[in-house]
Amino acid sequence: GVTYPSIHAIWSKWAPPQEKTKLATLAFSGSYIGTVISLPLSAALAESAAGWPSIFYVFGCLAILWFVLWCYLVSESPAKHPSISSAELEYIQGSIGYTEEQTQDLKPPWRSILTSLPVWAIVAAHFAENWGFYTWLTELPTFMNDVLHFNMYQAGFLAALPYLIMAGVVQGSGHLGDFLRARRNVSTEAIRKIFTCGAFCFQIVFMIAAGYSSSRTSCMVCLTIAVGIGGFAWGGFSVNHLDIAPQYASILMGLSNTFATLPGIISPGLTGAIVTSKGDPGQWQIVFYIAAAIYVFGAVVYGLLASGSRQKWAEVPTGYLPHRDTGEGELVD
Repeated sequence: GVTYPSIHAIWSKWAPPQEKTKLATLAFSGSYIGTVISLPLSAALAESAAGWPSIFYVFGCLAILWFVLWCYLVSESPAKHPSISSAELEYIQGSIGYTEEQTQDLKPPWRSILTSLPVWAIVAAHFAENWGFYTWLTELPTFMNDVLHFNMYQAGFLAALPYLIMAGVVQGSGHLGDFLRARRNVSTEAIRKIFTCGAFCFQIVFMIAAGYSSSRTSCMVCLTIAVGIGGFAWGGFSVNHLDIAPQYASILMGLSNTFATLPGIISPGLTGAIVTSKGDPGQWQIVFYIAAAIYVFGAVVYGLLASGSRQKWAEVPTGYLPHRDTGEGELVD
């Protein structure tokens, strides 16, 4: 819950505008790499002599190790890093356009945030993407076991495959997005909308195709593409917080992630209510159609309302330092 907002809090102070997409997606891809590792490892641990409780002990210990490394290695801002060079500090702060001192006492303009259409566009896209993500994260091994008739150990490994593809796509989308912005002069707004809405459209097609596939191989291919192609959306809406209000990016991510966590609560229960006969492909098709409809909703709302420009309510009152952006530093209402 607090991890993603914390990531944006760091990048809002560390990521130069022309590099923010690839840096943010690099961090986000870690969650999918973790999924790739955890799914087959959890299956192996559950079938081991230690049993299913060992899953919680192993990952709990890894989380503690990560926390120690984070505290030791990560600095909140470039100015607080103990070994940063003056040239790098000047480059980062000059590129971003403001220093930590300029923003540390700013109070979030809650009314403007909550009435901002670009903010709610991000919320809608985040909700839609996470609906598909949580549906497959929780139900894909069951679908593979009951409908495709893989055993649980095979299902654990095969369920990890789409997320391996997705991890690569997430990182690739970040590099491609920044390349197109810097070298091909494609606007930030266009990149965010094309990546997000395009990913949702492809996910709809391949998700529904998976529900009607006649073989295990074709179904797995469709599911892998449907989940993997969603990585492009993370090069869109998930970085958009940093576009429209960089100093409030962590707050905006916290807001969108709150709504985006709801699918993790609703989707598994809804799937359980729909799929009463787990081996019935027709009932799973209903699950696919619901996810497709939510992707359509997310694509339409984001396509109509999203913005790639810093909003007027996110202006730094004390002014901006000279900075090197990609030509989209204007303020909008």
